[in-house]
Amino acid sequence: MNNIDTAGAHAGGVPAIRVVIVDDHAIFRSGLKADLDARVTVVGEAGTVEQAIAVIAQTRPEVVLLDVHLPGGLGGGGREVIAGSAALLSSTRFLALSVSDAAEDVVSVIRAGARGYVTKSISGTEITDAVLRVAGGDAVFSPRLAGFVLDAFGTAPADIADDELDRLSARELEVMRLIARGYSYKEVAKELFISIKTVETHVSAVLRKLQLSSRHELTKWAAERRLL
Repeated sequence: MNNIDTAGAHAGGVPAIRVVIVDDHAIFRSGLKADLDARVTVVGEAGTVEQAIAVIAQTRPEVVLLDVHLPGGLGGGGREVIAGSAALLSSTRFLALSVSDAAEDVVSVIRAGARGYVTKSISGTEITDAVLRVAGGDAVFSPRLAGFVLDAFGTAPADIADDELDRLSARELEVMRLIARGYSYKEVAKELFISIKTVETHVSAVLRKLQLSSRHELTKWAAERRLL
């Protein structure tokens, strides 16, 4: 069930980070909400893939605390929530929160677009700190996962840190993701608050840097790297 809280708590005069909690256990959601301090305000909750996509679209939070394994959808769990919220990736960041530290779970959700991955064993204060760091643009991982993540993404040729992606600027990467997902130039311009001509310029730069010749090739390229 969605539980919207629009109180907008503040800490030290600074607006609190708006967060949605996505987990299929209501008791865990309640406990986590109680553990988060005043620097964070929970504006929504969800227990399934479908509920999560809906409440994220409705509340447009700055950070989503996302369980990796969720009921509903097509079986993609947390990855499916991120994919279903693709239009918001420029303004909403996802922090995976799971009991699992399995390699396949960590790699798949980071490839999908999550900015970090922490285990449920960390404290409420640590989770709050992680939320603030992710909101500020940092990538955050539980200490025991950090070495593994560096190893995994530093060696696999199709990882998000590969040389091809390094050629793109942050804005070009945003445009590339949206175009590869089938957005029109007009829709990309509206989503990123830029002109259609600027979108065209970025797309041309992306195709040139990746040595591709069409949107079709770009979509195939992104799909092969699990960037959609």
